Amino acid sequence: MYRKYVKRILDFTLSLIAMIILWPIFLIIAVLIKLDSKGPVLFKQKRVGKNKKHFYILKFRTMRTDTPKDIPTHMLKNPEMFITRVGKFLRKTSLDELPQIINILKGEMSIIGPRPALWNQYDLIEERDKYGANDIYPGLTGWAQINGRDELPIDIKAKYDGEYVERMSFGFDVKIFFKTIFSVIRSEGVKEGASEVEAK
Repeated sequence: MYRKYVKRILDFTLSLIAMIILWPIFLIIAVLIKLDSKGPVLFKQKRVGKNKKHFYILKFRTMRTDTPKDIPTHMLKNPEMFITRVGKFLRKTSLDELPQIINILKGEMSIIGPRPALWNQYDLIEERDKYGANDIYPGLTGWAQINGRDELPIDIKAKYDGEYVERMSFGFDVKIFFKTIFSVIRSEGVKEGASEVEAK
């Protein structure tokens, strides 16, 4: 019951309320981005959704327009040279993720679920297939996010995503939601640059 109906109703209702409350913050961030650097306010990127259907995730733009495309930021050798001044703050506070509320309203994402993989992260997609983690809606935050985020190896990340699939429930989602808040406050698991090996 929760997986089929209640979760989607909660996602839509909570994201709609969040949109109504947070629109002034959206406006302020949009103005700051435009004043800080050239380019659009929003950044769109092709990601893998439920049943491996592709969709475009929305974020506030935090990097210059000449940044290499379709490469996870933590895999860039020197991401600092591409991140804007406003972008650095948005990424540290995770405010750059706020536009994904729109993705949730559209039914492309959930509040809680595996973070959507890039369309070309074939190794992660393949690992998630083992656990059925590609068969549910990706989330704004998830179980893997609060257990290591960018620091996790792909196989471990996929296992956490699979554990979420098995344990999915209202209580577990609430637990992940509040743990996410604490993780964001402490900036846990955020990795902006690749090692020499990863960058190759």
